[in-house]
Amino acid sequence: MTALPLASRARRAAFVSAMCVGVVTAVTSLAGCGSPEDPDAGTNGVGKLSAPKIQDKSSRLAQAASAVRLSGTVVSKGHTYTLDMRLKGEGGTGSVTSRGQTFRLLRVGEDLFLKADSRFWTHDDDNNGSGSGSGKGDGTPQKADEAAAAKLDGKYVKVPKGDPAYEQLSGFTDKDVLLEGMLTLHGELAKGDRGKSGALRTIKITGDEGAGGTLSVALDGKPYPLRLDRGGHAGTLKLTDWNKDFPLQEPNKSEMVDYGKQLPTS
Repeated sequence: MTALPLASRARRAAFVSAMCVGVVTAVTSLAGCGSPEDPDAGTNGVGKLSAPKIQDKSSRLAQAASAVRLSGTVVSKGHTYTLDMRLKGEGGTGSVTSRGQTFRLLRVGEDLFLKADSRFWTHDDDNNGSGSGSGKGDGTPQKADEAAAAKLDGKYVKVPKGDPAYEQLSGFTDKDVLLEGMLTLHGELAKGDRGKSGALRTIKITGDEGAGGTLSVALDGKPYPLRLDRGGHAGTLKLTDWNKDFPLQEPNKSEMVDYGKQLPTS
């Protein structure tokens, strides 16, 4: 056999060496593709915690936040409420819609104000004459009611602390009360799927396999609660604008009506 020239042997050796490197690299790459990625890489790490610890951590963070925006729906006692409220320690402001009626709430300290159109003030709750209004008994307001309601159209009406409506409505403006009630899951807690809320990665924790509610907690940044799906199809709420401040001040006197100790009968 004729010996290969030195240059040919060098080229052949380089080719074989390169081929071997390519095969090894390919095998290594294939092995790498089969290895699972760390789902908590680049996150805040709460995904590694147990479900009770995730809930406790996110709830504590939420309660300590200076402000939050809460929007979505709540179903309670057969009624659906659509909320869009901005809340902080000193009070809150936003809108509530129920039974086709939308009204605005504003609370500054202990002073609570309600703003609605004239239709709200002449509305008969039962639409069958059994309401507390002074209408005709068939859900139709009298002219006196309409005239009084017209004066309240678009005005902020101060809700007296002694009026039953104060306790009912002020709850919508109380950050601590709302968060404590909304962020509590019922039943045995468990970690659920990972997903996204907007641009943020999340991990879900469920109560009683979702029957007791599902809470989505942020994996990016601080582990704030971002979404609550209430158990029993009782509504869905989004929690955004954490620690984002907003103006909160009483309406001007020209925009306000104060009835003293009791709201007008409606």
